[in-house]
Amino acid sequence: MYEREQVATIQKRISEVDNPLIQVVVGPRQTGKSTMISQALEKLSQPKHFVSADDELAPTPDWIKTEWQQARNLQSRHGQTTILAIDEIQKIKGWPNVVKGLWDADRRNNVNLKIVLSGSSSMLLRRGLEDSLKGRFELIYSPHWSYEECHDAFGFTEDNYLVYGGFPGASRFVDDESRWRAYMRDSIIEPTISKDVLEDEDVRKPALMRALFEMGARFSAQELSYTKMLGQLQDAGNTTTLAHYLNLLDKAGMLTGLERYSENAISMRKSSPRLLVYDTGLMTAVTNKPSALLLGDSDLKGHLVESVVGAHLLSLSVQHGLKLSWWREGIYEVDFVVSQGDLLFAIEVKSGRTKAQGGMNKFLSKYPRAQRIVVGGSAAGSCTLQEFLTDQLDVPWQASK
Repeated sequence: MYEREQVATIQKRISEVDNPLIQVVVGPRQTGKSTMISQALEKLSQPKHFVSADDELAPTPDWIKTEWQQARNLQSRHGQTTILAIDEIQKIKGWPNVVKGLWDADRRNNVNLKIVLSGSSSMLLRRGLEDSLKGRFELIYSPHWSYEECHDAFGFTEDNYLVYGGFPGASRFVDDESRWRAYMRDSIIEPTISKDVLEDEDVRKPALMRALFEMGARFSAQELSYTKMLGQLQDAGNTTTLAHYLNLLDKAGMLTGLERYSENAISMRKSSPRLLVYDTGLMTAVTNKPSALLLGDSDLKGHLVESVVGAHLLSLSVQHGLKLSWWREGIYEVDFVVSQGDLLFAIEVKSGRTKAQGGMNKFLSKYPRAQRIVVGGSAAGSCTLQEFLTDQLDVPWQASK
């Protein structure tokens, strides 16, 4: 079975003798969080207790207390550090306060448990962590699978990855596109929206949320003002509602709206967003167009290429603390802008899609400290899409992997 690099991270952190912090594996649905934890636990020799709230019909806070005590009993019986891993913990109402109380009690009583938590709803997990467990946890992010991972694990070509993205569970259906789309819709997109996003109490228009996601996926890698969104959607409410719903989809790892780059933070927040899916599989699953058309039409493929570059940058931004945006001034634009501290990178994607020329030169004249990255094309110094997706560039965030 293929092993992601996060497995080694989980194993290393659990093995650290002087690290009592809770390890929390977060990320979008169907990215292999439970599998990674199981693989890490198999490499460790100490006693371990792995449970999932998914196995219970209606798990309660008392269930957490019971399983936690089972781990304490193991630790007492063996006299050595014991691992307690709880999967899908966000399904239990009130779990953050229960975990906080149990973890604090173990610290007071010198009970040596290593705690690992995970769940399919990273948004609900994060809310609980931020509200009750500050200073008690570390995050391990499980992103959508990269091109390199899908190539090594499933034999994906570059075109396979453009169309089907990085969902390991869906990879078995790539030879049957209608079945693949049904899996994406029924096992990934709908559960994420209905169970992760719509459980937020502020979502009053579920139909609007779904429509916003589908529209955003179709317009991925394109600028769309909130006013234009209102014109595309029925019963759209107002721009504040749309911005809030887009923020929730962003936290769920589905769709984001990139701000336009400016050294003025207020200007960035007021700009029209450039919509971007976190994985191109989300984009193609809602288009209902066959892969031959998506790859054969230069404009459609161009949007796929730009989206896959953006999705890869999104994954890197979460893992390495980058700020991802885009830039436009008049007719001139740059596809993506990455900032990290004092470093600034302007990224242009040569996708075959017709664009206005001169955007990169305009940006570099305005921000001369920026470093240029060109993905695709034949210009000197440019990199191929494959080189970009396999992290072969000489940039700080890839060197820190």
